[in-house]
Order: sequence, then structure tokens, then C-alpha cells
Amino acid sequence: MPIAADIIEALRLELRRGTLILAVLGTLRTEKYGYTLKTELAAAGVDIDEGALYPMLRRLETQGLLASEWREEAKRQKRFYRLSDDGAAALEFLASEWRAMNAALDSILGTSALKERGQ
Repeated sequence: MPIAADIIEALRLELRRGTLILAVLGTLRTEKYGYTLKTELAAAGVDIDEGALYPMLRRLETQGLLASEWREEAKRQKRFYRLSDDGAAALEFLASEWRAMNAALDSILGTSALKERGQ
């Protein structure tokens, strides 16, 4: 019996949730405003809805991982975000955790073994 589409979608969203934070922190190693951040993430293959992105940015700032400031650009006020020192440390830690988890999953799923066999 095939797995229901709604179950697959819920699992996909759960899998993405943690990786989105890593993607946002990694992209904000250089300062960006929200729309540019969203565009760069999409260009890298990470689509995120504005309804999820902006609350995440506010939460990460409240946690001290991001800093932001309002500036005028092209006669419009834009909020620019960047990693704080704590955010840079968190990114380094999370990236290390991601690499370790990815290696473990490659082993579990047989991805590395498939590459070695040329499949």
C-alpha cells in the first residue's frame, strides 16, 4: 500500500525544518536584507516562504544569533541581517553536526557504498 501524500509531505517538512536554519545562518555570513536572502536561498535550491522566513529571522535575532539594522536603500527602508558572533559560533557548531549526521546517514543509507561501486 503506498504511503499517503499528506504523510510524505509532513515528513518532508519535518526533515527540512532544521536544515532551513542552517541554510539561513550560512547565507548570512555576509549581510543581506530579507528579499535578497530569500532569492539567494532559492537560487541555491532552498525555497522558503516569506511567511516562514521572516518569523525565523526574528526568532534567530531574539536568540542573539543575528543582528539587524534598518537602512534606506533606493528610497526604501530595508532591514539588513547578519550573523552575530554567537551566530557564527552556532553556524560552525551546526555545520559540524550536519557533516557528522550526513556521514552517518550516508553509511546507513548506503550512499557511500553506492558511490564506491559506481552506481
